[in-house]
Amino acid sequence: MPAPHPADTHDLIRVRGARENNLQDVSLDLPKRRLTVFTGVSGSGKSSLVFGTVAAESQRMINETYSAFLQGFMPSLARPDVDLLEGLTTAIIVDQERMGANVRSTVGTATDVNAMLRILFSRLGQPHVGSPNAFSFNVPSVSGAGAVTFQKDGKEVKERRDFSVTGGMCPRCEGMGQVNDIDLSQLFDDSKSLVDGAITVPGYVPEGWYVRIFIASGLVPGDKPIREFTDTERHDFLYREPTKVKIENTNMTYEGLVPKIQKSFLSKDRDAMQPHIRAFVDRAVTFTPCPECGGTRLSEAARSSKVGGISIADACAMQINDLAAWVRGLDEPSVAPLLTALSETLDSFVEIGLGYLSLDRPSGTLSGGEAQRTKMIRHLGSSLTDVTYVFDEPTVGLHPHDIQRMNDLLLRLRDKGNTVLVVEHKPETIAIADHVVDLGPRAGTAGGTIMFEGTVADLRASDTLTGRHLDDRAHLKDAVRTPTGALEIRGADSHNLQGVDVDVPLGVLTVVTGVAGSGKSSLIHGSVAGRDGVVSIDQGAIRGSRRSNPATYTGLLDPIRKAFAKANGVKPALFSANSEGACPTCNGAGVVFTDLGVMASVASTCVECEGRRFQAAVLELRFGGKNIAEVLALPAAEAAEFFGAGEARTPAAHAILERLVDVGLGYISLGQPLTTLSGGERQRLKLATHMGEKGGIYVLDEPTTGLHLADVQQLLGLLDRLVDAGRSVIVIEHHQAVMAHADWIIDLGPGAGHDGGTVVFEGTPADLVAARSTLTGEHLAQYVGA
Repeated sequence: MPAPHPADTHDLIRVRGARENNLQDVSLDLPKRRLTVFTGVSGSGKSSLVFGTVAAESQRMINETYSAFLQGFMPSLARPDVDLLEGLTTAIIVDQERMGANVRSTVGTATDVNAMLRILFSRLGQPHVGSPNAFSFNVPSVSGAGAVTFQKDGKEVKERRDFSVTGGMCPRCEGMGQVNDIDLSQLFDDSKSLVDGAITVPGYVPEGWYVRIFIASGLVPGDKPIREFTDTERHDFLYREPTKVKIENTNMTYEGLVPKIQKSFLSKDRDAMQPHIRAFVDRAVTFTPCPECGGTRLSEAARSSKVGGISIADACAMQINDLAAWVRGLDEPSVAPLLTALSETLDSFVEIGLGYLSLDRPSGTLSGGEAQRTKMIRHLGSSLTDVTYVFDEPTVGLHPHDIQRMNDLLLRLRDKGNTVLVVEHKPETIAIADHVVDLGPRAGTAGGTIMFEGTVADLRASDTLTGRHLDDRAHLKDAVRTPTGALEIRGADSHNLQGVDVDVPLGVLTVVTGVAGSGKSSLIHGSVAGRDGVVSIDQGAIRGSRRSNPATYTGLLDPIRKAFAKANGVKPALFSANSEGACPTCNGAGVVFTDLGVMASVASTCVECEGRRFQAAVLELRFGGKNIAEVLALPAAEAAEFFGAGEARTPAAHAILERLVDVGLGYISLGQPLTTLSGGERQRLKLATHMGEKGGIYVLDEPTTGLHLADVQQLLGLLDRLVDAGRSVIVIEHHQAVMAHADWIIDLGPGAGHDGGTVVFEGTPADLVAARSTLTGEHLAQYVGA
């Protein structure tokens, strides 16, 4: 037998001595061209190994092949903390990050389908209205004329030139699809004068600059109630164009209140606003579809050009599986390659279970799972082989019925000769792995070691946490709770809901389920979440910089700072690393960053405070025998004991810490940067924060995201405790253990998009299993072994 070719011996990715985040000197070999699943509790180091080490180094090395000039425009990536990485291939990362919530981004623009459609309509559309730009709602129509000067034969020549660009943007709403209307009653109290604090907008206090400019401008009286203003004064107060005025010998710009608010609040991304400003905008501003373009974002000319009686606006509003059928029906040899490419992309949507979306759906409204699958579309038909695909929980947001399709896709990518690395908790996906790597034993500092490597069969036989829980099956409850009332929903019709009437029982655990796209979120977030007394915990990502940590995010730092200040007779601001107590050398960051241009900036621990973030004088002040840095280094469970009794007893801090322990985050330290938390940990941190809000009804959107099989049991215990404390809990969920544990199930379907939007079952889990009348019923029956 001839010796193998040297090139065929490179069939492993070798990792030696990985120490990124909480990894404890991890070494392993990953087989190439195989499907490897990484398991372990949330926070055990899976993402640090897969994303932070293997994928990060692959991307960094690819970036280094570009010129220094190009690298200057790319994100600079630091080298992971690892001794050796061998056998890497190009990594393509498909993560769960929500797609940009830019108001101009839609499913069509994010996946390049709109670009292909625009070319199609510019070639075939009748009447012809222009180039592909004429069908883009991001390109305004502009025209102009003027003199241009240029050099010709050594002489300076002037010529008159005209130019025009035909864009597809609706001029009224500027391609946004909606116009905003401001409720003036939410901006001011017309019975008061400006001096008395008539303006009720956040930040507009009578002694502040904003209001002083109004009063000192001479355009509006400061001491007269607003209802007594003349028409001119009222117009100047609300709508005056920017005008230069002199105030206290300083030139200032005076502007009416409404345009000022539009610039300062309405031009920002709503999700990035502080909570109190977001609440004000929600109160004061109503968004309505643009009357001119009917919410399509497109100009009249773009809507008038049609192919087979269909305009580009109609095509984008169609459900994608209908649009795919329409494109297949077009027989135009002149654009045959374009039609083939467009058909393949649209078929990929259908195949991946997103055929129920439409191209005009804003990309910011997609759930984490939908966003991840949308990003997968560009890789499905790819001719690339021998690349490493890295997936972060690809089954998030998928009904058991859809998980089978996702598994088939992962196997197809592998069978094309690619290495597929998947971080996953669902047993259905772990089962298809060629190779399993289990990290643990627990999370945070108690994790970061490899507990098991091998096949799924060997994992089952192993005594690891994942192995023991892999075949866990929840049982239907013997007795369900009796509702104390009902929340009525009548005629719900947002998105794909078809006039749904349903009563959601109160005082019990209700699970709303159904295939992805059946209308679960539309029903609950559209008809329940905005009501009084409802605390809604959605899937939105936690926003936080490396200066944020669990103590600042949960509001825990406030009572701790006050307790330290009172005990030492000083100001609370001294005990904040973002304020007066910060170490002057690193400004309270604990690390000093050295910028090396195109190379990744280097972070080194601050020599002055040794990473503790506070001034030396602050660290001498103690409370209960510990300084502020020592308290922030405590795990939440130890901190709960510390603040729960003895001389450090602080009830306000103890209550927040108890909630952190309740959601299973007792191991994270209070000062750990938010940027180092895993997806599952962030989800639970958010849950702990919202649990402190006053409300009788809790709405949870897929709380099992990022949870290990062993942690699901703890979540069910938490939901039980909430219900037993007199709260009503409504959970949107696909996890069968949560369904089996419910008192009442509302199942939507039967399909997705326009094939869904109706209630196909409501009743107890036992009735659902007995009837097996829906997809959910069939899968739940298999799960509980009925």
